[in-house]
Amino acid sequence: MALDSLTLAPLYKSPDGNGIRLMAETSKKPASLLKSLVPSKSKLTTIETKRILSVLDETIHKVELVSLLSSAASNNEGLEGMLGEDIMKAVRENEDLCQQLLDKVNYLQDEEMRLQEKEEFKDEGWFRDRLLSIQQQKSHLLPLRQQIKESTKNILRLLLNNPQAARLLQMQSLTRSAEAQSFIDSLIELRGFLFEKLLTSPMEARDQAHFIQDVTRQHKRNQEVIDALESELAKSLKNRDAEVQNENSVIQDLKTHLHQVLRFSENNLLRTKHEAEKQQEADFRASQARVAKIQQEIQQLRSQFHNLLMENREAEQALRKKKYKVETEIENWIQKYDTEMCEKQDEYEELDIIHKEEKAQLEQLKYRHNALVEEFSQIRAEQEIISKKNLEAEEEMMRMVRAATLIQAVWKGYLVRSMLRSKKRKRGKGNAKVKKEKAKKGKAKGKR
Repeated sequence: MALDSLTLAPLYKSPDGNGIRLMAETSKKPASLLKSLVPSKSKLTTIETKRILSVLDETIHKVELVSLLSSAASNNEGLEGMLGEDIMKAVRENEDLCQQLLDKVNYLQDEEMRLQEKEEFKDEGWFRDRLLSIQQQKSHLLPLRQQIKESTKNILRLLLNNPQAARLLQMQSLTRSAEAQSFIDSLIELRGFLFEKLLTSPMEARDQAHFIQDVTRQHKRNQEVIDALESELAKSLKNRDAEVQNENSVIQDLKTHLHQVLRFSENNLLRTKHEAEKQQEADFRASQARVAKIQQEIQQLRSQFHNLLMENREAEQALRKKKYKVETEIENWIQKYDTEMCEKQDEYEELDIIHKEEKAQLEQLKYRHNALVEEFSQIRAEQEIISKKNLEAEEEMMRMVRAATLIQAVWKGYLVRSMLRSKKRKRGKGNAKVKKEKAKKGKAKGKR
């Protein structure tokens, strides 16, 4: 991109018609505007940006390790002594699971191709049975894929716990697939773009947007000026052709006139012819000078246009690269978000099923609890009624016992008094005191 841009004034014809002038003035925008496209920082300063970059670096490292597992499994004899038995065992198990998955997928694809060849029998029962069997086998691939994921995670965990083995695995001359290498290169490119994005502050981003808008407006103005100059050049060429044609017609008229005057005077004819040739030559030289000047101006304008076009193409290429990087980053984040949301959705569905089962069990327990509460209240009411009846019966029994005791005491007192009266009559008055004491004792016993 150019540091200075030119603002071109439209071409115009001079009042005397001798030439075309070109007005140009340098832009007042300084070259320091290019600095807005370069981040002012060279290192990350905040913890959040460092964490983001470290997460991306760790992801690239893990992808590099995973992409070498296939080659490590095919060269397990040479790597078993360096990586350790546990790691190689996990790598072989992962390779076996991957091979099983590939075999099953190839088998299902072959079956589907055979069914597509026999699509005219799709209404038959055996065709539907085979199609249903293929669908069931496809659904059985999910646990195998989950096992492969868990196996890969286990291998990464072992390699990360043993950094020396990871370094040895990367130092070996193992090959990875072109797709894996392309993916790693894309991640590295994404890291560079993300690093530049994290270094750019909001103020610098706004300055970059303003600078791009200014360049776009300047390009539009220059294009308008170029269009105006080209139209004016076309008009000038047309006027020049008209002038040449007029001069040619004048010359032709003069020649005719000379032929007519030839009869009158040869000297006049020669003089007139000489003057006409001089005039033609002068006019031709003036026309050639104007044409050369116009062509020079056209050449300058074309060079300026070419420079501006190259600068704008470079700016457009840079912007396209940035746009591609941003779109790649957005697509990666969307894929990551979709993966996490699918996992959350599966977890939510499992929890929802458990919740519904527990809710059904709770409803059954509530129903049983309500029945037991009603039965318990009935039993408790019956027990209260029985206890009240027993209490009333005990109180009635106590009253009857006290009444019987009182009746017995009164009867015994009556018997004692009767016996004392009879003895008093027999013994006489000498024993009156003894009788009184006995009577008192009898009364005391009766009261008891």
